[in-house]
Amino acid sequence: MTSILPEIARRLSPRTAFSETAMERARDAVIDTLGCMIAGAGDPAVQAVAGAFGNELSNGGDCWLVIGGAAPSSLAALVNGTAAHALDFDDNFHPARAHASAVLVPALLAVVGAGRVVSGRHFLEAYLTGLEAQAAVGFGVNPSHYNRGWHGTSTVGTIGAAAGVTRLLGADIEQTAQAMSLATSMACGPKGQFGTPAKPLHAGISARNAVEAARLALAGSSGRLDILERPQGFLDLFGGDEPRGWADWHPEDTHVIETRGLVTKRHPCCASTHRAIDALLDLKHEHGLTPDDILRIETKVGLSAVRNLVYRDPENGMQARFSMYYCLATALVNDGLNLKDFEPPALHRPQTKALMGRIEMTSYTAEEERGHERLPHLITVTLKNGSVLRHERLHAKGSREDALDEDQRRRKFADCLEWGGYGANDGLYDRLLALPSISSMNEALPSM
Repeated sequence: MTSILPEIARRLSPRTAFSETAMERARDAVIDTLGCMIAGAGDPAVQAVAGAFGNELSNGGDCWLVIGGAAPSSLAALVNGTAAHALDFDDNFHPARAHASAVLVPALLAVVGAGRVVSGRHFLEAYLTGLEAQAAVGFGVNPSHYNRGWHGTSTVGTIGAAAGVTRLLGADIEQTAQAMSLATSMACGPKGQFGTPAKPLHAGISARNAVEAARLALAGSSGRLDILERPQGFLDLFGGDEPRGWADWHPEDTHVIETRGLVTKRHPCCASTHRAIDALLDLKHEHGLTPDDILRIETKVGLSAVRNLVYRDPENGMQARFSMYYCLATALVNDGLNLKDFEPPALHRPQTKALMGRIEMTSYTAEEERGHERLPHLITVTLKNGSVLRHERLHAKGSREDALDEDQRRRKFADCLEWGGYGANDGLYDRLLALPSISSMNEALPSM
């Protein structure tokens, strides 16, 4: 078998035929990510990065920064990537088990500098290449890799994003494969950091590493092209208990953004909570449930979800995003979740706290999960009158199967801009809708 990295590069890098649907979905992902970046710019995790590199930031650069000003490419990717993931409102990409766009969009923006004209279409093509590369790398190791405890955003995301960056930089197939090889040596990030500022930092580090791996490859640096599959390589060390490898991998004619899609988040919290939240909200709306009606809520979720959601009684907003108990209770009380629900005052609402004590979470066993790419998340609500209501969700709201409509995407973007203090009502969303046809990405980026 040919080494997999050159094969991925050979099949994906030259691709120029993308359907209108693929381009539109890529555009929507970029818009959603920019909104999340603007909303997250003031988060303490982002401000810590800015503070750590204050001297370098003061020297400027030619790459756009969501916190204002400009910076060198690596630092811009680090700051913007951290901002994109700071509020956990950015999209998910199941084939990679990663927050794909929070890595890809900042990494690509970091090589769109002053004096370098990149059209909107070229940018979106690079995004689609990076996304497909993430899916290809994830094919060989997931879900085993993710279940072992690796944060796919900063492992698979790094390697795949490097392919997108090299496309934007005009690399050839060999250079693309080498960039992905070098990125493999930078891939790291344990899920044990969930619920801390290190988690969004993973996305920033991943974006920075993708940029640096691409630049190094174009400058002549190199690694082993069989590093994914060889002994002491990525699959061997990171694959988990049951990785399948790449022997059966082949790209489809239809792009993965069409066949699998992204999950555009409806709720600003860990995706491991979303299907249970949506199932509970479905029951609430169908039966007119109130917290006073409920004796007990039980949810059964995937094994990795239980491992991700470790905070029974969260102490801060970051932990609350990884608390099934807090997210379910808040969603039922407030008929949904918004960014304000993760501010300190919200954590101590008496009605929410009382309901949290009536929620229990269990998981499928490893044996139950074996052979299934995913299983539905289940909700059982026992009412005080003795009635028992059950519902399940295989897909969250915002997935390809239950997509947000145009109005919902637009409202989410507006909420993000308001949260980030972007006061100008200057039609930014509508300008970004024209991304596939704009002549320069620099024209599309907002002034911060």
